[in-house]
Amino acid sequence: MQEQYDHSTVEADVQAFWDAQDAFTVTEDESKEKYYCLSMFPYPSGKLHMGHVRNYTIGDVISRFQRMQGKNVLQPMGWDAFGLPAENAAIKNNVPPAAWTDANMADMRGQLQKMGFAYDWSRELATCKPDYYRWEQWFFLKLFEKGLVYRKKATVNWDPVDNTVLANEQVVDGRGWRSGALVEQREIDQWFLKITAYADELLSDVKKLEEWPAQVRTMQENWIGRSEGVDLEFGIEDSDDTLSVFTTRPDTLLGVTYVAVAAQHPLALRAAENNPELTEFIESCKTAKTAEADMATMEKRGMPTGEYAIHPLTGETVPVWVANFVLMSYGSGAVMSVPGHDERDWDFAKSYGLPIKQVIAPANGDEIDVQEAAYTEKGVLVNSGDFDGQTSEEAFDAIADLLKSHSKGRKTINYRLRDWGVSRQRYWGCPIPIIYCDDCGAVPVPDDQLPVELPIDVEFDESGSSPIKQMPSFYETSCPKCGGEATRETDTFDTFFESSWYYARFTGPDNDKSILDERADYWLPVDQYIGGIEHAVLHLLYARFFHKLMRDEGLVDSDEPFTKLLTQGMVLCDTFYIEDEKGGQNWIAPQDVTVERDSRGQAIKTTLTATGEEVIASGMSKMSKSKNNGVDPQKLIKEYGADTLRVFSMFAAPPDQSMEWSDSGVEGANRFLKRLWRMVQEHVSAGTAPALDVASLNDEQKALRQKLYQTLTKVTDDMQRRYTFNTAIAANMELINDVSKFKGTDPQTLSVRQEALEIAVLMLSPIAPHVTQVLWEGLGHSDAVIDYPWPEVDEQALVQSTVQLMVQVNGKLRGKIDVDVNADENSVKAMAQENSNVQRFLEDKTIRKIIVVKGRLVNIVVG
Repeated sequence: MQEQYDHSTVEADVQAFWDAQDAFTVTEDESKEKYYCLSMFPYPSGKLHMGHVRNYTIGDVISRFQRMQGKNVLQPMGWDAFGLPAENAAIKNNVPPAAWTDANMADMRGQLQKMGFAYDWSRELATCKPDYYRWEQWFFLKLFEKGLVYRKKATVNWDPVDNTVLANEQVVDGRGWRSGALVEQREIDQWFLKITAYADELLSDVKKLEEWPAQVRTMQENWIGRSEGVDLEFGIEDSDDTLSVFTTRPDTLLGVTYVAVAAQHPLALRAAENNPELTEFIESCKTAKTAEADMATMEKRGMPTGEYAIHPLTGETVPVWVANFVLMSYGSGAVMSVPGHDERDWDFAKSYGLPIKQVIAPANGDEIDVQEAAYTEKGVLVNSGDFDGQTSEEAFDAIADLLKSHSKGRKTINYRLRDWGVSRQRYWGCPIPIIYCDDCGAVPVPDDQLPVELPIDVEFDESGSSPIKQMPSFYETSCPKCGGEATRETDTFDTFFESSWYYARFTGPDNDKSILDERADYWLPVDQYIGGIEHAVLHLLYARFFHKLMRDEGLVDSDEPFTKLLTQGMVLCDTFYIEDEKGGQNWIAPQDVTVERDSRGQAIKTTLTATGEEVIASGMSKMSKSKNNGVDPQKLIKEYGADTLRVFSMFAAPPDQSMEWSDSGVEGANRFLKRLWRMVQEHVSAGTAPALDVASLNDEQKALRQKLYQTLTKVTDDMQRRYTFNTAIAANMELINDVSKFKGTDPQTLSVRQEALEIAVLMLSPIAPHVTQVLWEGLGHSDAVIDYPWPEVDEQALVQSTVQLMVQVNGKLRGKIDVDVNADENSVKAMAQENSNVQRFLEDKTIRKIIVVKGRLVNIVVG
């Protein structure tokens, strides 16, 4: 092996060796335990960032370790390739999205390969390719046949710049998350998947996800949001119409003082027909914030409709208001308002001078004043007629039963979860395989006409709207049923549709006859899934939903897609800025800043390297373009090598915690690899190590072997159970430090050092796979380190022959002694008194007693 560590040569040679050996291509093997490790696939932006590097290194370390456990390991990679960013980039750069995406995939594939990730590239897939989305079109139509797909008009968040529907979570401060345009509320035709049909199973099966983070399980439960309550109906004065509402607190029904409806509710729209002021208010609600966090904090605004609702029990009338905090997309778009016992209703009532009535009193008899604040706890009913004195729990059943007897309501279970709207009014997505015929309605595209291919040679006009909506060659067709003139659907699928089943397609991406085959039963479920916490709700929920749909279609035989989930922490980096004349912040890249530090490493001065101008340090934050604090992995790979970057990203923090970027940390990781290289090179130069003769070891040699296997025991647990790769690396560093002090060239010393270096190389190989391959060869092995099993612990080496005891005099530490583990108490006492340092504290003193705590310490009491 070379004398100096040259990462460029090492990594190029090792990657060429892997390619020549087809080292990571895997097939099904019933004789082996399978292990499917999957990291969430990336959007092909064209450039890896440090979040990618960390996420994919975690998955690669786990995969390589499991391979060394003798398992048949699948670790695939692909591209979440449809979506709005490609379309926006195409409009900006005048490049078709397909060409832009293909170029980015090629760039990122090369970057991933330079990192040495052990991917089975033969399974690579891209969601924008017809051989992939052909099968989701097929599956959509299967769901259509089963009644799990439907189309209806729905009020949606409309971005007038991006010309597309946005999820509530994509509306930030009332604006589109990408365009920044004020979002409007529009009612348009949308396709939906009936995820609510699986709400109960999705919720109950959360308990099966025992190896998911508790936080993610809770987020899933909260998003589904099961609640028991009552569906009830208010009449409308002077009308045959009724107003349906759902409440989880029927015990407060006698406290209703008004009813609130959404701006898009039919009753509100009817009332606005002859009320210009109400029409103007409803229009203003079209750009209201709709994300839940915003809804909770925004100003509550409303207007009376002039209509009155009839209370289902008392027959009294209460006014109907339009309120901006009620959404048509939730429930019936109407709520009964009980300001005495709901904070939101109380705020609204106070703002508009509406009555506030108390109908619940604390069970402990405390006095409350609902005019001062809403009382939201359960308690005992008051001012509720025949129900006075009942507890909230008793009244729940009694009021529900009374409503049912009058055909005014019924107990029901409701879910916060709403059916999944999958239509998007953009171009760069999978075409929805539906044909519209004036005579036959919505008709599914026949199987033999799939896939409905998205045209890729397109041009965008100035409006940025979907080009296929202006392409008769695409949308003009004939009806599969009657043969008459018809048009294709020009909406495309939400990109969550593609990412909800990609994990399953990786099991057989070359199958052109069916969506999945028997290989899915071999590989699924995924054993380890890795990705960011930002996907903890929607992506994971939709993937769970799809898995159950595929199970019910007979395509998979398990209930859940991912057995174990790891959500990695963010990558943080220092941020710096210079204030402009208006007080704005111009963010400066960390590599352009010089930081002066004191003796403790604390920053005392930060300046712009080029000019010396002082800059303001703003602490650590997530790497992002907005704060200009990203670090380019490619530059680091070129300067230090992929192994250095892998070691640092695993050493800086446990995988599930945020990682603070540190240039000095990268340099430290590089020094460690160079030191390990140098130690192996020097050891090999000292001569060939003979076979180890355990029976002839001296105490120093036994001590190193004990340290070696203690380290192996810890690292195995860190890698296999705890996933604390940072402590595994730290333990190896400590071991290497001990090996460096183990001098000598006699046969036994060479043999013990050979063993220690071999096991250290094996333990580090999942983390730094390139350098360890060359070191493995240097230590005399002809087989690849990736094909070598994880080392086993020599239990005999862990048996201690001596133990170190602390020696105290009157409770203060005065020395240490090494004693035989089988030494009797009198021998231990004698050795303690003979210690030279201890003797200094015994001079002219009378020993009153000696206390021996076996295996720990000796305390000599003197007077």
